[in-house]
Amino acid sequence: MNRREDLDLPIIIQGGMGIGVSSAPMACAVANTGQLGVVSGTAIDSVLARKLQDGDPSGEIRWALSKFPDQETVAEILERFYVPEGRADDKSYLDVPKLSLSPTPFASKMLVVANFVEVSLAKRYTDGLIGINFLEKIQLATPASVYGAILADVDFILMGAGIPADIPQLITDLLSGEKIQFKIKVEGADKAHLLSFDPALIKNVDFAALNRPNFLAIVSSHILANYLARDEATRPDGFVIEGPTAGGHNAPPRSKEHIAEDGQVTFSEKDMADIEKVKAVGLPFWLAGGFGTPEKVKEAIELGAVGVQVGSLFALAKESGITDDLREAVLAEITQGTLEVRTEPKTSATGFPFKVVEINGTATDPEVYDARDRKCDLGYLRSPFLRPDGGVGYRCSGEPIKTFEFKGGAVGEAENVKCLCNALMANIGLGQVRWGTYHEPALLTLGSDLSGAAQLSELHSGCWSSANVIEYLTSAL
Repeated sequence: MNRREDLDLPIIIQGGMGIGVSSAPMACAVANTGQLGVVSGTAIDSVLARKLQDGDPSGEIRWALSKFPDQETVAEILERFYVPEGRADDKSYLDVPKLSLSPTPFASKMLVVANFVEVSLAKRYTDGLIGINFLEKIQLATPASVYGAILADVDFILMGAGIPADIPQLITDLLSGEKIQFKIKVEGADKAHLLSFDPALIKNVDFAALNRPNFLAIVSSHILANYLARDEATRPDGFVIEGPTAGGHNAPPRSKEHIAEDGQVTFSEKDMADIEKVKAVGLPFWLAGGFGTPEKVKEAIELGAVGVQVGSLFALAKESGITDDLREAVLAEITQGTLEVRTEPKTSATGFPFKVVEINGTATDPEVYDARDRKCDLGYLRSPFLRPDGGVGYRCSGEPIKTFEFKGGAVGEAENVKCLCNALMANIGLGQVRWGTYHEPALLTLGSDLSGAAQLSELHSGCWSSANVIEYLTSAL
C-alpha cells in the first residue's frame, strides 16, 4: 500500500453530481486544468449496464473493461449486458441486481467493475487529479464501489449525505485485502447489521501496487467535522463544508419551524457551520454551496479554506452527462432570469431536503408526476428495516404508497416523494422505457445560487466548457 502524501491540494473541486452528471469527460477536462475532477459513483452499475445495452458505440467502455484485472468477470458482464447493435428504442433496459445485505457475487462484481470503469475513463487522458463521489445513504453499495475506485487508482474519495465515519477504516481494510464486515443501519434494529465483502472476489489484484486515496468527508457542520476528526479510525484527510444553498441533498434544518408558506424548506443561522471552529479542527477544508463566483472563491481562501467545491456551473457545462435538451432548456431560463430552484422537503426518499429545478415536462410538472405509475425497480434509496419476524426487508417511500405502508412505513411519509433513481437516469439519457412508449421523466437539481451561472451565460453566450468554469472561478486570485 502506498499513501499519497505529496498531492497538491486543488483550489477547485468539481462537484460529484449523480447519477452520471459528473461524467468521465468532464472530470478529465477539469483535471487537465490542474484542479480536482470528480466522477459520480451513484448507481454507476446501472449506468454501465445501460451504456453496454446501447452498444457502447465509441468503444470506450470496452477499452476500460480491457484494463480490469479479472477478465473472467468482464466476460460475464459483457455476456449479460452488451448488445453490439444497440438496444431498440422501444425496448426496456435489463436492470442490474438490487442492492441488498446478501448480494450475489455477480452483483458485487458489477459494482466493483462499474466504478473501476468510470474512474479509468476519467484518468485516460489526464495526469491530473481524479476523485469519485459517493452517497453515504447508499451504504449497501459502499464497500464494492470504493474497492472498484481504488483498483482504478482514484486520487480522492468524497462522501456526504450522512455521517461517513466508517470510510477511513474501510479504505485501510480494502487495501490490505481483508474480508470486510461493513456496518449497515437497519431501521428498527437495536444494532447494526453487517454486509460482507471479500476483495478476493476479484482475481489477479496486486495489493502491494495499490495506492491509498485521500478521503474528504462532505459535512454541513463544524460539530460533525470535529466528531470525525477526533479519532484516527474516523478521521478523513479533509472536509468539504457544504452550506444549504448547495444543489442535491441538503442536511435537515435544525429549526423546528422550517417549512415556509410556499412549502419549501427554509434554513437559518443555526444551519451554518462556524468556519473558525472548522479551522480549529486542523484539517484542510473546502467551502461549498453559494461559492460559485470568483469573489466567493477569494473569500473562501481568506476564511482559511483551501478552496471551494462547485457543482451547478459544471452540471451545465457541455461535458456534463445531462442531455442537450435538458441543458439548453435550463440555460435558456437562466439567460432570461426565470429559472426557479425549490428546496423540497419530501422529494427524496432519503428524507433529506432536496433541491429541484422547475421545468415543464420533468417530474416537477404536476401532470407529469401524476401520470407516472409509482415503481421502485432500481432501489438505490431503499432502506433496510427489521420485519416483525426478525428478518430484514427493504422499503422506499418512492414505491407505491400502499406497498410502503404495508411494509411498516409511516402513513403519509410517501406522499409527493419522487423516484430519484429513475428520474436521475433520465437526466443523462438512460431513462427506462416502459411498454415500448413510456419514457421515465427527468428531474434536475441545481444549487439555489445562480449568480455564477448567469455571469457565465453572459460571458459565453449561454454555452460553456468545464475549462471556462475553472478560468472564471480562479480569475480573482
